[in-house]
Amino acid sequence: MASPQCCANPPTLNPAGAEGKAVDSFGGIPAYVAGAEDSKAAVILISDIFGFEAPKLRKIADKVASSGYFVVVPDFFHGDPFAPQNADKPFAEWMKEHAPVKSFEDAKPVIAALKEQGVSSVGAAGYCWGAKVIAELAKANEIQAAVMSHPSFVTVDDMKEVKSPIAVLGAETDMMSPPELVKQFEQVLSSSTGIDHFIKIFSGVSHGWTVRYDSEDVAAVERAEEALADMTDWFNKNLKLQTTFL
Repeated sequence: MASPQCCANPPTLNPAGAEGKAVDSFGGIPAYVAGAEDSKAAVILISDIFGFEAPKLRKIADKVASSGYFVVVPDFFHGDPFAPQNADKPFAEWMKEHAPVKSFEDAKPVIAALKEQGVSSVGAAGYCWGAKVIAELAKANEIQAAVMSHPSFVTVDDMKEVKSPIAVLGAETDMMSPPELVKQFEQVLSSSTGIDHFIKIFSGVSHGWTVRYDSEDVAAVERAEEALADMTDWFNKNLKLQTTFL
């Protein structure tokens, strides 16, 4: 069950994008893409419940792309992101149509399309709802690096099955993944799996802080930028970029 934090501060969606471009199909799914198409390393960004048209998410994609990655932000909701104002489809009903496990299957053709493009290493990062998709990808060893930011629906049992290097960026105030749960993730990864991992709990922030922060709040912006830097560092450590992009 989702907490109210999952639905707080919904973004104003904007299909226009930023420095990248929207494409009708990437691996059979509409997507926002950014960065050099001939890069040998790619990153898939998986949105929270508000979908791939969230402006701050697309700005993150542009910034990750500026480090040399080809970045894909798929529309795993197929034009149907959660809309809080839609009384005809409350969250519980919406989730029945958009289970993360289904999007895990949808991600496989996206990864295949990246490999057909010449990509040799793929990382993926997920926010809130998207973190559960990341868990499934990491458990199936479909990606070479994983990042979860303020994850929702992710369990200790998920972490026991992770096979890809993984970073978890948690919030001090988070009803979906409270610090106690994130620390359990770390214990499992440290003692049981032997998988390389990075765990960090950000003080003074709440669930959703990386993509739904107040742009007028200097401290909030700094914390979001810190999370972006940590995510990019994790990809730089675990994905192979050609030296021409470094």
